[in-house]
Amino acid sequence: MTQMVAVLSGLLMSIQGVWNTALRGSIGTWFTNTIVQGVGLLSALIGLAVVRDANLTGLRSVNKIYLLSGILSVGIVYTVIFAITKLGPAQATMLILITQMTASYLIELFGWFGMEKVDFSWIKAIGIGVILIGIVISQYAK
Repeated sequence: MTQMVAVLSGLLMSIQGVWNTALRGSIGTWFTNTIVQGVGLLSALIGLAVVRDANLTGLRSVNKIYLLSGILSVGIVYTVIFAITKLGPAQATMLILITQMTASYLIELFGWFGMEKVDFSWIKAIGIGVILIGIVISQYAK
């Protein structure tokens, strides 16, 4: 089940990137970003009203820098739109994913941002390398 949620996440991100890029062509990048974030906020508020899992007292104990993740969201939408516009959906997604995988592995490896630290794994490093080789090969398969 957990793996299926991760697969769904990847599918949703791919579709969102393409939709945002299409929207950008008609209304502009920053207006697209504003609309996307606004619709996202409304959707999140509806989800919160339905699920009711807010823990307001937990806000006191959380590292306050994490509350700025919405700024990262704005940056993500902007850079995905830019990358897909310039590179196309497949190439942009490949580069985004290899970067995301590498950064996520480093976060785990060093235990950054409160994540549980893991031991180095050659298998994971080789897996990232294989994907990187696949990206390079796909650049020449036109």
